[in-house]
Amino acid sequence: MNKKRTLLGSILSITLSAVITYSVPDDAKDICPILIGQSLPNITLKEADGSTFNLNEAVAKKSTLIIIFRGGWCPYCNAHLQELQKIESKILKEGCQIIAISGDKPDIVSQPGADGKLNYKLLSDNDMKAATALGIAFRVDNSLVLKYKSEYKIDIEKDSGRKHHILPVPSAFLVDTSGIIRFSYVNPNYKVRVNSKVLLEAIKALANQG
Repeated sequence: MNKKRTLLGSILSITLSAVITYSVPDDAKDICPILIGQSLPNITLKEADGSTFNLNEAVAKKSTLIIIFRGGWCPYCNAHLQELQKIESKILKEGCQIIAISGDKPDIVSQPGADGKLNYKLLSDNDMKAATALGIAFRVDNSLVLKYKSEYKIDIEKDSGRKHHILPVPSAFLVDTSGIIRFSYVNPNYKVRVNSKVLLEAIKALANQG
């Protein structure tokens, strides 16, 4: 019995050590995103005014489409959010709420789109805690950070308010009210986003299950 306890203790120690020493990868291709069927980790985000927002409490009230994007400076992210606007009313009709999470700092999180009348909440994850918990965070090479700033006039340090140089891989997660991931789309190629029709069908399928 003592040997079994010792072995179990060693396994737990190794597992705990692995969690503690986990580091954000240096390449988007090396991320390990949360899988369908797994539970949404505990996530706290920031609203535009800096107040905290508990994602898990929001999810418990209504099935949720979580859209994670790099920041307002990313044209591909803005195009995706504008595309999402076209099916927004259909998503809401299915009883699903939309929550978008940006790598921007709270005070520059803003509503995208020409009219600014999107019916979903935009939140900040500038500390990249949510992205890391979801397994979609990666560290940008310093040379690329400088290239963004010098060639494209994109200052990710200024926009995030942090010097961690971490970005999220743009992702879409559909979560039910029990906090279980029912659909996900995570693509290291930031230029490719989930098709709106596919997303809507996934949402309809979840609504029918309920």
